[in-house]
Amino acid sequence: MVTSDQRRRQLAREKYERQQKRRAEARRKARQRAAVIGAAVAVVVATLVGLVVGGVFDKDKKDRAADPAANPSAAPSPKQSPSPAMAIDKNAKYTFDLKTSAGEIKFEMDAAKTPETVNSFKSLADKGFFDNTKCHRLTTSGIFVLQCGDPEGTGMGGPGYTIADENLDSLGKPNEQGQVIYPAGTVAMANTGQPHSGGSQFFLVYKDSPLAPSYTPFGKIDAAGLKALEEVAKAGTADGGQDGAPKTPVTVQKGAVTRN
Repeated sequence: MVTSDQRRRQLAREKYERQQKRRAEARRKARQRAAVIGAAVAVVVATLVGLVVGGVFDKDKKDRAADPAANPSAAPSPKQSPSPAMAIDKNAKYTFDLKTSAGEIKFEMDAAKTPETVNSFKSLADKGFFDNTKCHRLTTSGIFVLQCGDPEGTGMGGPGYTIADENLDSLGKPNEQGQVIYPAGTVAMANTGQPHSGGSQFFLVYKDSPLAPSYTPFGKIDAAGLKALEEVAKAGTADGGQDGAPKTPVTVQKGAVTRN
C-alpha cells in the first residue's frame, strides 16, 4: 500500500521530470531559432558583400557622398588597354576640334603644361575614339559644365587606361573651402575622385565654377565654341533637373587633334 508520503514523493518526481522535459524542449527550440537566424544573417551579409563587390554601392565611393553636381566624375572602363607611348612635341601647342551636332567647339591645348593629357587625347582622336559619341552630362547649378568623352554615353566608359594628373596648381591657391575657380572656357579632365584616375572623359566649363583643384585643366575654348556651349546650357537638362543629359542633344560627330 502506497503511503501519503510516498505518493507526494512520486508526484514531486513526476512534476520534476515534466519540468525537465519542458526545459529540454525549450532549449531545443532555442537552438533551432538561433540556427535559422544565423543562416539568415549569413545570407544578408553575403548579399551585401556581393553588392559592394559588384559595385551597387560604388560611386559615389564617388566622392560621391557629395552632391553629384559638385564633381565631374568618370568611372574607369572595365576593359584594359595600354596607355599610348609619348608621340607629341612637348613644346608645342595643339588644337582639339570637336565638330558637334550643336556647333563646332575648338580648344587649344598646351603640351608643355599637360604633356600626358595632350598625348593621350591626340592618340585617341587619331583613332577616331571620340567620333559619334555623346556629351552625356550637363550641370546647371553649383558648377556649370558639359561633360563629354565617354564612348558609352553613360558616364561609365573610358579608354581602358588612366593618365596622371597635371597642371593642378595653375588655377591658384584654394580658398577656405578647398576650391578654386575653373573659369568659363576651361576644359578639364573628369575623374573618379581618386588621384591620377582620368581617362577620356572631360568637361567644358561654360560659366565660372568652383571646384577642388583635382581636375587637370588642359584646354581653353575659343569664343565661337563657348557661345555654342552656352546655347546648349541655356536649354537646360532633358528632365529639367540640375544635373543630367542635356535637353539639346550634343553628339561629337568628329574629334580631331592637330598641331598648331
